[in-house]
Amino acid sequence: MSFGRLERTPGPQPMSEINMTPLVDVMLVLVVIFIITAPLLASSIKLDLPKTEAAQAGEAPKFVTVVVDKSGQAFLNDKPLVLAELAAQLTQTANANPETEVQLRADAAVPYGRIVEVMGTAQKAGLNRIGFVADAPTRVAPAVKP
Repeated sequence: MSFGRLERTPGPQPMSEINMTPLVDVMLVLVVIFIITAPLLASSIKLDLPKTEAAQAGEAPKFVTVVVDKSGQAFLNDKPLVLAELAAQLTQTANANPETEVQLRADAAVPYGRIVEVMGTAQKAGLNRIGFVADAPTRVAPAVKP
């Protein structure tokens, strides 16, 4: 005695693939949460800073160019000057801005003593930031030996 049919229909087959829809939904929710919270993490402390004239942004550092040619002649910003005139001009520059840099360009043939005189003049004027300007050596390609 059997209580059923002789023919049985096969039941539904098990799924062999991963359902990606819930995974995509969770990832989209996480992206939205990160988009909302990222600006809050960047500026966590809110300040209302006081206003003052002294807090203005500083100017870019200024410089003057002092050139000493082969003959020992000093030039300030391409104007030839004797040492006393150079000292007066550098003193005016130091009074205007003591952080001004002196860019010293000296010919290779100038005696060391003359360069020291110009440096001393700049330091006496109150300009202590002195930079030496030099050219990069030219590289010659090595000869290829056969």
